[in-house]
Amino acid sequence: MSERSVVLATAGFDHTIRFWKAPTGECIRKIQYNDSQVNCLKITPDKQFLAVAGNPHVRLYDINSKNNTPVTSFDGHTGNVTSVGFQKDRKWMFTGSEDGTVKIWDIRAPGYQRDYRSKAGINTLALHPNQGEIISGDEDGIIRVWDLTSNSCSYELVPDGKTAVRSITVASDASLVLAANNRGTCFAWRLKKGCFEPLHKIDAHNTYCLKCVLSPDSKLLATASADKTVKVWNVDQNFTLQKTLVGHTQWVWDCSFSADSAYLITASSDKTARLWDLRGGFVRLEYKDHKKALTSVALNDCLSPPA
Repeated sequence: MSERSVVLATAGFDHTIRFWKAPTGECIRKIQYNDSQVNCLKITPDKQFLAVAGNPHVRLYDINSKNNTPVTSFDGHTGNVTSVGFQKDRKWMFTGSEDGTVKIWDIRAPGYQRDYRSKAGINTLALHPNQGEIISGDEDGIIRVWDLTSNSCSYELVPDGKTAVRSITVASDASLVLAANNRGTCFAWRLKKGCFEPLHKIDAHNTYCLKCVLSPDSKLLATASADKTVKVWNVDQNFTLQKTLVGHTQWVWDCSFSADSAYLITASSDKTARLWDLRGGFVRLEYKDHKKALTSVALNDCLSPPA
């Protein structure tokens, strides 16, 4: 991974957000985050801001400034914020929380503009590439599609009974959606005319699958687990297991692909983040300055914002 305007950040339970020089493992900036633990991180497509989701706030930090005071604070949730993301042009932000709501925020205005209510805590959100639908997964095992045009839930399914859905990922070309759950199962569907057409069921792990992420080229699927491993699956070959990444000594909570789909960065309760070379299946670098469990990693090494 070259140093081509790479933004890499990690955070967790030690109340610090760290920015790293990705190719060397050097920590280049540290922000104290005393409000709570950090549940997730998201970098804006233009690499200008980092959203930090905690309990119950979301703070927005300027990536290119040395000022460690948040630019904006988003207050409105009443529980842990578990998911955060941005519309491709950074016109608005979306969040999900254990309070059972999905909220839409205009970054330039105070307060939230939309508030969608689920009957259970939200664990994960994914924005459809059409920028008009948000897919949620909750503690009751229900997946919902929230249509921003009709301002309502347009689709709902329950893939595995009351098993909590931990993570959802959507292919960049909108061809696939996948969801991972607390049983370690990952379900794959084809997206057709607003409906989920069952494609495959992957018995990925024998315990919690905490994160599932499709690579930018949609050829690989990474699943991170409480079993301390990350597995990499070949999408084009019917989701056959390609690599098992072994090395973390505690739960792996989060992972993020590089823009060229050649590398994966993982975050673990063992206090480290790791950069994996996916062709060889080995660790290139460790990021090791955190003092407590890591829950979150955010990486943006795109040459330019996606179209």
